[in-house]
Amino acid sequence: MDIKEKIEEIVSKVQNNEGFADDFKKNPVKAIESILGINLPDDQINAIVEGVKAKVSLEKAGDVLDSLKKLF
Repeated sequence: MDIKEKIEEIVSKVQNNEGFADDFKKNPVKAIESILGINLPDDQINAIVEGVKAKVSLEKAGDVLDSLKKLF
């Protein structure tokens, strides 16, 4: 399994599917396992959860910076 590819897939789903985003906020492990279709060890699933959260946060920060640039 390509972890980076799965993180990208999950990030896209978090950003484009409000219902999934809510599920991810409530229980990220369960939400990710529903996409993967398998039950991973806690250390692996937690690494994916943290990767998704970091990527979503970075993209939100980028959006904010882009908005600020447009003001000037």
